[in-house]
Amino acid sequence: MSILLAISRAIDAVNTRIGRWLAWLIVVAIAISAVNAVIRKAFDISSNAWLELQWVLFGAVFLLCSPWTLIVNEHIRIDVVHARLSARVRQWIELFGTIFFLLPLCIVMLLTSIPFAERSYAINEQSLNAGGLPQWPAKMLVPLGFALLLVQAISELIKRIAVLRGDIDDPHADADVPPELAEAEQLIQELRADPGSGRS
Repeated sequence: MSILLAISRAIDAVNTRIGRWLAWLIVVAIAISAVNAVIRKAFDISSNAWLELQWVLFGAVFLLCSPWTLIVNEHIRIDVVHARLSARVRQWIELFGTIFFLLPLCIVMLLTSIPFAERSYAINEQSLNAGGLPQWPAKMLVPLGFALLLVQAISELIKRIAVLRGDIDDPHADADVPPELAEAEQLIQELRADPGSGRS
């Protein structure tokens, strides 16, 4: 199990680094959107390439940062139900979901998106909009994103099994506390530490 956990840590490290770096593309997309809007209003100049670039950047963040989202336990679930279950039941649910939903989804998406992206590259597919960007780089993001998500799903599977076996502590144990409650508790602790800070 120690070898599998080492592999899991390596996968987590790579996907975390990718996620943290590529999350900055949101800032780039915002900057492009703002500059494009100003130029369009001030000089009546517009370009489909700049509009499409925003979509590609958003797609890159959505697809390539999804493994990082999984690592930090920020993916969507029904927390109202999930939080009421015992820690062990939650681990089994996560394990079941990873094996029967996340892994098959990633495999199906990879098998279907690789030919899709290859065809686009082979014909050098271009935008249907005048002055738009080539389409194949955006389509290549789909198999790349799901490949990263697949290896992250394997990492999560290793960690869930290790937690159930008692080999490691739950890396998401602090997620049992809802974020708003954790923030309220932190504010209370800060006020207790410095009672004078709350006075006007």
